[in-house]
Amino acid sequence: MGKPKAGIVYNDIKPIACKVASDLEKTLIAKGWQVCLASGIGGILEYSTPGSPVCHTRIEQLRPANFDQDVAFAIVLGGDGTVLSAFRQLAPSGIPILSVNTGHMGFLTETYLNHLPQALEKLLTQDYEIEERSMLAVRVFRNEALLWEALCLNEMVLHREPLTSMCHFEIQIGRHAPIDIAADGIIISTPTGSTAYSLSAGGPVVTPEVPVLQLAPICPHSLASRALVFSDQEVVNVFPATPNRMVMVVDGNGGCYILPDDRICIEKSVYSARFIRLQPPEFFRILREKLGWGLPHIAKPTSVELP
Repeated sequence: MGKPKAGIVYNDIKPIACKVASDLEKTLIAKGWQVCLASGIGGILEYSTPGSPVCHTRIEQLRPANFDQDVAFAIVLGGDGTVLSAFRQLAPSGIPILSVNTGHMGFLTETYLNHLPQALEKLLTQDYEIEERSMLAVRVFRNEALLWEALCLNEMVLHREPLTSMCHFEIQIGRHAPIDIAADGIIISTPTGSTAYSLSAGGPVVTPEVPVLQLAPICPHSLASRALVFSDQEVVNVFPATPNRMVMVVDGNGGCYILPDDRICIEKSVYSARFIRLQPPEFFRILREKLGWGLPHIAKPTSVELP
């Protein structure tokens, strides 16, 4: 029987992540593991430009070399952007990820660098749970030809370009009649993405296990246009109902231009994001620690004594 296999994905523009990746590789090898290393840059989809309007890499082609089904787990060193990138690379192989925060907010990360030795011990003894989060498959079609696609853990955003006016979006959810939204843009998010851009646009927080998607308009032109929550079994098709070119961004770090006759198809992916949890998942605790949700209010004094 061969050696067990682990992966490390790290943010190679952060010196601390590079150093920890190197030290971690040596530690795992000394414990009898094979180690695959990859940079988080491999999952960055990049942006199209006016001269090159489409950056097309198929979903399954983002997997780094040697990261196959034999990889028992991957340790991701970085912030939320690196975690999003890593899942685009590893979710098609079903590899679970332990995310270690070397960034700032770290909403998606499970542990911190100063807890890494204890976390590694739990990993190697398989003392952990796996939490599965739904992902989206986002595809752009032009004349029914596939131009662009990506896996998405948080959200797909479609918005107007700077210096252009408000846009109209025709949206069909499943078999339901199309709806028209006039706004600066729209966001379609997973429950994981409900605490990201969608939250800033006025959408509700959705706990991760609820099987729904969410549509949130950005600065809508009507008081009737509010966030909508619907089944994640529905396929969503978005048609730009405006003559202006638009910009689509997926998970905040990749996207392409959308022309008036294009169609964007969004559906729940067959691949899931598999988070390694070192303790039972407690979503409200994360909301409280990272976003201050549900903290007790401090009572004001009932009377004020004047000097």
